[in-house]
Amino acid sequence: MELRQLRYFVAVAEELNFGRAAERLLIAGPSLSQQIKALERDLGVRLFDRDRRSVSLTPAGAALLPSTRDLLERADELKRRAGRLSGSESVRLGYVNWIPPDLTVRTAPVARLHIDAWVAPSHTQTARVADGSLDLAVCWAPAEDLERLGLRARLLGADRLYAVAKGTDTGAVAAGDIDVLIDDDLTSWASWNAYAERLTREVGARAVRIADGAITGPAFFDHVRRCTRPVLNSPKGQTDPLPSDLVRREVVGPKVYWTWSLVWRENEVRPGVLGVVDALSEGVGDLGVHAPDAWLPGNDPHALPGRPALGA
Repeated sequence: MELRQLRYFVAVAEELNFGRAAERLLIAGPSLSQQIKALERDLGVRLFDRDRRSVSLTPAGAALLPSTRDLLERADELKRRAGRLSGSESVRLGYVNWIPPDLTVRTAPVARLHIDAWVAPSHTQTARVADGSLDLAVCWAPAEDLERLGLRARLLGADRLYAVAKGTDTGAVAAGDIDVLIDDDLTSWASWNAYAERLTREVGARAVRIADGAITGPAFFDHVRRCTRPVLNSPKGQTDPLPSDLVRREVVGPKVYWTWSLVWRENEVRPGVLGVVDALSEGVGDLGVHAPDAWLPGNDPHALPGRPALGA
């Protein structure tokens, strides 16, 4: 039995709908159902009665819900008290695939920072911050998710995305003349897909639907070889070495950026967590994302308000 599973139990109990609870938690519906079944096995009781039309708490589930809420509240208080007793708060940070290289140096004076070993997609990491599994996360977070989950964000990093192409032409390519891969696997690629779909709408790039998880890695390069136009590289593939038969091409008109936000709960009061936020975001600046020829999706929290979509 894990605290994460107990938080899932509370979410389903409050929504009485697995689909809505999964959306609130930003996890896949089947994964949520499996976690609830595992919790029921560990507890030895059935928590919910489920059929095709409705979900309801069993008498055992209703009886355990207040105790579960109390247990989660006491677990959070235990972490806060342990941090105070140690003289330096312990702060847990998750990430997707990028963190600042000077992370530990900048945060050492204000907290004991623990980097979470579970590297997960952006939408999963924001959900974990919201439910208390993490204190902070470095991820891509659209404004609507921040508002819905009660989170705040500061700009911490930005990747200028480039295209990968066949041939020997290494000249710049217009954003409207590239292909963008969109994968059917929403569990792994929900954040990328949302970003990519807005890009295709706002700058005229062409969406290419795939179902093999090849947004990055060797299979990505195979898609590049099959496509007739340069293909946008994802943030997870920024440092991958290119095969000898492919070239890197700068994307312009507009320049395409992906932002990395530092995300925390808007009701956070612990000095250690807020100290880490300040230490990591100090002096970051806009990293080029506010330049006249830069593109961010309209729902990026760091996009300038009221700015029209370039290329639309």
